[in-house]
Amino acid sequence: MAESDTTSTLDAGALRASLLQFSPKDANTLYAHYIKKFTYGGIFVPTARDFEMGAEVIVALSLPQRPERFALGGRVAWVTPAKAPHGRSQGVGIAFENDDKSKAVRDAIEAALGDLLRSGRGTQTL
Repeated sequence: MAESDTTSTLDAGALRASLLQFSPKDANTLYAHYIKKFTYGGIFVPTARDFEMGAEVIVALSLPQRPERFALGGRVAWVTPAKAPHGRSQGVGIAFENDDKSKAVRDAIEAALGDLLRSGRGTQTL
């Protein structure tokens, strides 16, 4: 096998290992998973997979009432372990990057949430 073939296989494997998918069913679920307190926004993704803080990931995110799927880069900035108190789901909080794509998704999330952003209800992270 040529060296470039091995590298491509490793890159594809690393990509699969860092890919998370999240499709909230409605605005209330999106609200519970959105992390406004991160500098550039973020999303909590329920997962049983182990990630270290600072790990680079890609999130495939669908928003309620929108047909498109967004692929965003980010870093793990929050970890909720299994059996966390207060009924919180196991998973990771992904901090969005400071780029135009992340800003557009953050704006779309906040538009979809509207007044929910000011509700003060609890979320998966705070």
